[in-house]
Amino acid sequence: MYRKFIATVAAASIALTVLGALPAAAGDRRTVNTIAAIVGLAVVGKIIHDRNDKKKQASHHQSKPEYRAPTYDRPIRQKPTYGAPAYQPPRYGQPKPRPLPDRVSRKLLPQECLRRVKTHRGHVRMFASRCLQRNYSYTHRLPRQCNYTFNTRRGDRRGYEARCLREHGFRLARG
Repeated sequence: MYRKFIATVAAASIALTVLGALPAAAGDRRTVNTIAAIVGLAVVGKIIHDRNDKKKQASHHQSKPEYRAPTYDRPIRQKPTYGAPAYQPPRYGQPKPRPLPDRVSRKLLPQECLRRVKTHRGHVRMFASRCLQRNYSYTHRLPRQCNYTFNTRRGDRRGYEARCLREHGFRLARG
């Protein structure tokens, strides 16, 4: 936009030089006013152009980002060094070590804790609380809404209802 404006001012100044070559009367006010207006426009255009150049230089002159090496907070863990090797084959006559399971699922409940309890509303399948505390490491993660106290002839029994646990994704460990 400013380039067009400056080009217009330049064209007008060339046109005035052509008019200046013609003989003019000394008292011609119209020509003097026209020249003064064109010179004023040229000065204003130059000021605007210089201000825009300063803005462009200021906006393009940004400091470059500094490269910083990444820092790691965790210490590097080294392998422990012990006197004996990690694996020793069994000696003659000794039983072979059983392979460790890859991963025990938290959602598998022990089979020996499943009970069938006769209540006033019929037979209910449940996992006994004490049995789970002895044989299952994640009793604190069982849903609380599945924890029930059942009234039986032999007194109150506490446990987790099997149907409720199944609805929350828990399964019975087979085998």
